[in-house]
Amino acid sequence: MAQETTSGGLPRRRAVLAAGVFGTAAGALGTRTAWAARPAPAGPARTAFFPPDPLADRRLLSRMTPEEKVGQLFVMRFHGASATAPSAADAKANREDLGVATAAEMIARYHLGGVIYFGWAGNIRSPRQVAALSNEVQRAGLGLRVPVPLLVSIDQEHGAVQRIGPPATQLPGAMGLGAASLGAGGDSAGAREAAALAGRELAALGVRQDWAPDADVNVNPANPVIGVRSFGADPDAVARLVVAQVRGYQEDAGISAAVKHFPGHGDTATDSHVGFPTISHTREQWDTLDAPPFRAAIAAGADVVMTGHLAFPALDPTGDPATLSHPVVTGVLRGELGYEGVVTTDSLRMEGVRTKYGDDRVPVLALRAGVDLLLDPPDLGLAHRSVLAALRSGELTEERIDASVLRVLALKRRRGLLADPYVDEAAVERRVGTPAHRALADRLAERGTTLVVNDGTLPLRADAGHLLVLGVDPASASGSDGPATRVLARALQAEGFRVTRRTTGTAPDAAARDAAVAAARRAHTVVVATYGLDTDPAQRALLAALVATGVPVVAVALRNPYDAAHLPDGVRALLAAYGWSDVEVSAAARVLTGRARPYGRLPVPVTRADAPERTLYAVGRGLSYE
Repeated sequence: MAQETTSGGLPRRRAVLAAGVFGTAAGALGTRTAWAARPAPAGPARTAFFPPDPLADRRLLSRMTPEEKVGQLFVMRFHGASATAPSAADAKANREDLGVATAAEMIARYHLGGVIYFGWAGNIRSPRQVAALSNEVQRAGLGLRVPVPLLVSIDQEHGAVQRIGPPATQLPGAMGLGAASLGAGGDSAGAREAAALAGRELAALGVRQDWAPDADVNVNPANPVIGVRSFGADPDAVARLVVAQVRGYQEDAGISAAVKHFPGHGDTATDSHVGFPTISHTREQWDTLDAPPFRAAIAAGADVVMTGHLAFPALDPTGDPATLSHPVVTGVLRGELGYEGVVTTDSLRMEGVRTKYGDDRVPVLALRAGVDLLLDPPDLGLAHRSVLAALRSGELTEERIDASVLRVLALKRRRGLLADPYVDEAAVERRVGTPAHRALADRLAERGTTLVVNDGTLPLRADAGHLLVLGVDPASASGSDGPATRVLARALQAEGFRVTRRTTGTAPDAAARDAAVAAARRAHTVVVATYGLDTDPAQRALLAALVATGVPVVAVALRNPYDAAHLPDGVRALLAAYGWSDVEVSAAARVLTGRARPYGRLPVPVTRADAPERTLYAVGRGLSYE
């Protein structure tokens, strides 16, 4: 069916979103506050500068065999908390997945350029253990015939995507920082502080590359994979915050940032982990909506740009994923935008890059497209052999491989790895999860929390009586204090309230709903944690049943603020937390009680559930207690 458009050519839904974004009055952004001017946590204001040395890089390259050169282009996962002595179970998992028992053996066999840590792979147990693991990884790399330190990396966006939990500092995610920025009149200092803090803690663990920040402009409320991982829906605001985080990671903390997912993943209803999205933007829409954050990040000197596993017909009509597209990577990213840094794939285990081509062809096609780093292939041995075979056959030239290896070596030199790849394991406790760091994280989370709806029920009065906390408990971060409703209940108890907690899940059935209603009748106020009301009628039915009791009902949206469009009539208030980590949920509790005031402003528009072409709450919406 043809999609209704406006006179400007934008699909009507996107035009409405754009109006909400660009039509925000300056006054709606709130008064600039002093919080963002507070100094960054203790640590060097700027890191040591490691100058480039192209001649040294070429000398190092000249010592490598083709196998060693190709190995430098892979960044790979492994199982276990040790690179040399994993548990029996982790050694077994490594043999099944990688063909070797340990990470050190993997590094030696494939001459790897980097590794990536995952919590599910058992790489992360404690900050000191991670630092020791990083040192083991580097010793393995420096023990090879041509010793080259490895780029140790992690996907630690914070908020919805984090691999390292407490006692490392948890920070609000991108959309929470976007809300805080709007509440501070557009100031991006908080986003830079967050990246600087995150980067310093990662550096103390031996991690020199973070797969962050997300540069996607989220203009689709149904986006299942980006959402709160984006700073917002305004390309210019997203660009400012992406630049702030690139500078925080690279200039303040001295580790590499990776902006993602080029050419833009913000307007899709398909998750590229499990499907193959197509972005239907015109070239003009890409120029104005998707491209600005990437242009700004490139101008700011971003070390790495990550491609998205998505088709973008306006940029490449062949239907190939951007990761494998020469027109997108070499034509647009390198040619038109002038990017000279490292280009990386997203994880090659994701379905979005495996739909059209086999796992043997994907790494070769990515390199032909102009990519430098091949992240997390499903079968490392097959991928490594395939690239070597393409090199021997002439499908890939030695010059093409050398160009990518030189970019990778230059990146490692710039981040100090060739000077000293090791970290001080004994200093980790003094640098990670410190009281000053946690205090800054609390301030940032409070400043982003957004009061979207309120009839005067909030803040909760100290004499409010018995509170019932219930709702959804998304998967908790590693090392967190537990499910979100437990964190919320404990935080409210710490504020002096009498609290009962119930877990109802993402799809409460009739029995769970009846039990919740019975408990609500014994409470003075009900606080409900919501998560994805647009796709879950059972959650909406629970809210309606609770409202019908006559007891005041307050909602806390644990992820997308778009939940505000799906509230049943009678819900008294909605607070957007933008995430369910301990720091975000605890900040929401302090705002609920008035201990902290709501300063955040919506960085995305919320459109009506029954009329998506109409804006319900515009960008910049945010109520206060004053």
